[in-house]
Amino acid sequence: QVQLVESGGGLVQAGGSLRLSCAASGRTFSSYAMGWFRQAPGKERDFVATITWTGSRTYYADSVKGRFTISRDNAKNTVYLQMNSLKPEDTAVYYCAADSGLLPGRLVHEYNYWGQGTQVTVSS
Repeated sequence: QVQLVESGGGLVQAGGSLRLSCAASGRTFSSYAMGWFRQAPGKERDFVATITWTGSRTYYADSVKGRFTISRDNAKNTVYLQMNSLKPEDTAVYYCAADSGLLPGRLVHEYNYWGQGTQVTVSS
């Protein structure tokens, strides 16, 4: 069982930066691939980024590639999402999720555990 708690969301102007954190409970955190997803009002939950359990590989949605960076610290049971050059279209609730599969996925159903989400609002 893994419990996830996101933090770091807020209101920022376009072009600004935010760093989201996701703290995980459970001794097996390091064995999970971790992902970030986001959901805007009235839209489906979309993949943002994922990282393997070792942290050696990362994958991004095209819409955030070059602006967002996912990382993890297994000693702290925490995964991060550094978001730079934010745009109004990045506004959404951001969720972290844990995937027990061998390879990190890009689909919602591939993830076993979810946090409650943190709101990110980017003003123009």
